[in-house]
Amino acid sequence: MAAVVTRLFGNDVLSRVERLRLSPLERRTNRTRGEHLHGKGGSSTEFTDFRDYVAGDDVRFVDWNIFSRLNRPYLKLYKHEEEMQVVILVDASSSMRFDGKLERAKQLAAALGLMGLMKLEQVSVYGCRSSDIGPAILPPCSGRASMRRLFQFVEDLEAGGEQTIEEAVDAVLNRHRGRGVAIVLSDFLTMGDLSRPLNRLFSAGLEIHGVQILSPAEIQPDLSGDMRFVDCESGATLDVTSAGDLLGIYQEHRARLESQLETMCQQRNGRFLSISSQAPLDWVLFDLLRRRGWVR
Repeated sequence: MAAVVTRLFGNDVLSRVERLRLSPLERRTNRTRGEHLHGKGGSSTEFTDFRDYVAGDDVRFVDWNIFSRLNRPYLKLYKHEEEMQVVILVDASSSMRFDGKLERAKQLAAALGLMGLMKLEQVSVYGCRSSDIGPAILPPCSGRASMRRLFQFVEDLEAGGEQTIEEAVDAVLNRHRGRGVAIVLSDFLTMGDLSRPLNRLFSAGLEIHGVQILSPAEIQPDLSGDMRFVDCESGATLDVTSAGDLLGIYQEHRARLESQLETMCQQRNGRFLSISSQAPLDWVLFDLLRRRGWVR
């Protein structure tokens, strides 16, 4: 029996993830080595490495000699290619403890980060909990050799703290440099204005990929009678009489927030989707994200 590589998902999921690649809407890269061809010209032919061929790659860079020997296509990488930064922000505030939200965020962070590593992108991960201590940071790394570092870092992330998603974005951008993709994994349940942090990500040259993770109870609450709600981060309380009568208002607010987030991401040339923390991981990775064009 093969050893389990990570506690976050099985080896069967891992092997499928390794064959996928991120598919940003735009190519925002830095002028160093990576898999993305330099779009502004250049004729360098200095060979640097091979990688697996992925559907959609330019067949002009397939090494046909290797293909004839192994019957498997590999792409040649050259020094004139560019590298893309993949910045993953994991919201690890206290609200993410609820009903598997952080666990799902960690699974997606590991899977999407692995896609970047396997394609020689620079992957960094930030676990944001408290504004007092700053985020836990996995510095930029690349390649298969960094896979265990990525998995160990993500596995060790724990929820607890009051940091808002707006503060988390500020904390990340105070430390990050480089263009590419910013994947934000959060419930986005905040009283603040999200336009400012999204503007900062966009201005930093990062294409925003926002993933809202909600629990089934947050998507479809089943409440009735008199109740007291307690904010798990601030400790504030709210007493409600006949909670069931307010469900319609709540659903309108939740739908409006989701629509606003999607619009704000799209206006900044990014993407957004909302998922349940209990949705099957296989379906999210290999069906939903592929149909939406996030990965290929």
